[in-house]
Amino acid sequence: MTGRITEYRRGSWTFDVVDEGPLDGIPIVLLHGFPQRAASWGRVAPLLHAKGFRTYAPDQRGYSPRARPRRRRDYRQSELVDDVLALIDEIGTPDVHVVGHDWGAMVAWALAIREPDRVRTLTTLSVPHPGAFLAAMPRGQILKSWYMLLFQIPWLPEKLLALGLRQPGAARKAGLPESDDDHLATDIVAYGALPGALNWYRAMLIPDKRLRMRRVHVPTTYVWSDGDVALGRTGARLCGSWVDAPYEFVTLRRASHWLPETRPAEVAKAIIDRAATADERAMQSAVDLPAMTPTKDDEERAEQAD
Repeated sequence: MTGRITEYRRGSWTFDVVDEGPLDGIPIVLLHGFPQRAASWGRVAPLLHAKGFRTYAPDQRGYSPRARPRRRRDYRQSELVDDVLALIDEIGTPDVHVVGHDWGAMVAWALAIREPDRVRTLTTLSVPHPGAFLAAMPRGQILKSWYMLLFQIPWLPEKLLALGLRQPGAARKAGLPESDDDHLATDIVAYGALPGALNWYRAMLIPDKRLRMRRVHVPTTYVWSDGDVALGRTGARLCGSWVDAPYEFVTLRRASHWLPETRPAEVAKAIIDRAATADERAMQSAVDLPAMTPTKDDEERAEQAD
């Protein structure tokens, strides 16, 4: 694929895509989280382009206006994974480097579990392997994930979140850069993406026969922030036990949950370093990158973090 991709289809649904970087660049798929869209990668993607990567950032199911099914069962993870597979088919390469943040990380993990041959390398931000996440639930994670139960209530979360995201300073209160205030109000609420975004949570409780809790067998980097109020240290520490492949665990200290927006240089470096382990062209791009700091053992920091 050489021409730009602005959209792609899967069945009756059409997804919008931000396709940027050199046309002959190394392909990377960037999967956004909640409540965000492709623009959440706007600070990371240019750093990847400068190193020879071509990025494909879709507005995922529920966010793209022409891909907003109303039934919550249509937001099961198997459907979300198939959406990304359709994008990879549209790109026209056997495999791609895959990066995901927050819910996008959950989709990236599931994709790597189900279709390892389509994932050249995996970089996930904030959310650990689902097996590690579930194992951490009785050890404190459930207290950080209370809002997932709240989101199961019909229509009320839409009303409350829409009100909150429209408030001045909403981004800053959530830990995002203050300049992102308009994005939350216009790109999510006014854009009509909030009901579909919440359906990702509502579909969690629906059995999904195509979802399997298996180990990952592709080169993986997991990036966690010790200031993340939603993801605790236990899941971060357990994540590596679910990967049977080259693995790196990176802790970003004093960082919030919103890593692509607040720590783009370190996120880009983690992505490029991981890509370099499986791609000769990416290796050349990573040669002149500065060392990631801090350099002490990250798992010890995760053990000590609150």
